[in-house]
Amino acid sequence: MTDKHYLTFALGKGRLANKTLELFEEIGITCEEMKDKNSRKLIFVNEELKLRFFLAKGPDVPTYVEYGAADIGVVGRDTILEENRNVYEVLDLGFGKCRMCVCGPASAAELLQHHERIRVASKYPNIAKDYFYNKKHQTVDIIKLNGSVELGPLVELSDVIVDIVETGSTLRENGLDVLEEVCPLSARMIVNPVSMQMDSERIRSLVSRIREQLAEHDRSK
Repeated sequence: MTDKHYLTFALGKGRLANKTLELFEEIGITCEEMKDKNSRKLIFVNEELKLRFFLAKGPDVPTYVEYGAADIGVVGRDTILEENRNVYEVLDLGFGKCRMCVCGPASAAELLQHHERIRVASKYPNIAKDYFYNKKHQTVDIIKLNGSVELGPLVELSDVIVDIVETGSTLRENGLDVLEEVCPLSARMIVNPVSMQMDSERIRSLVSRIREQLAEHDRSK
């Protein structure tokens, strides 16, 4: 486990980290070191509050949290579901909202109704498998892609795709539609189970303060 005098945060790089740090600043948690864009440091420390932060690629955040290299992580729910690590999901932060959907040409909608064996391309094979096997009870062949999954149906690699949809503009431009919604997504806070026991009071207090701040955001809308 991490040094008990510090709480260590793993933040998903990019917009998620920026939004998280903005939220933390609103409740008085700052880390000036992280504002230095030229810094090559990997771990940033607020000595006064005994907090440590580091940035990680999204899929790595649940791994750091599961193994106790970080006490707390912030990452998209898509990553939590796909990685399926032993962590506690404690808070929906409400930003980074989007949907995980089954998408494809309109003609593919019929294939989803009759439990035919179809091919599904996705960056999220575990989420796709869980949805089709456990929720739809439909046998599918899942093809893992890392790039533009929208290509799958266009080049007849797959019948449909399972992917994140924000605005849907890329789908529309390529003649694809949202056919079914798998689940809503947003940024979530996760906690290491041992940290939750060993530093329960401190973590619960932090979560409570963030929850109150998010409620304040909702009231001011």
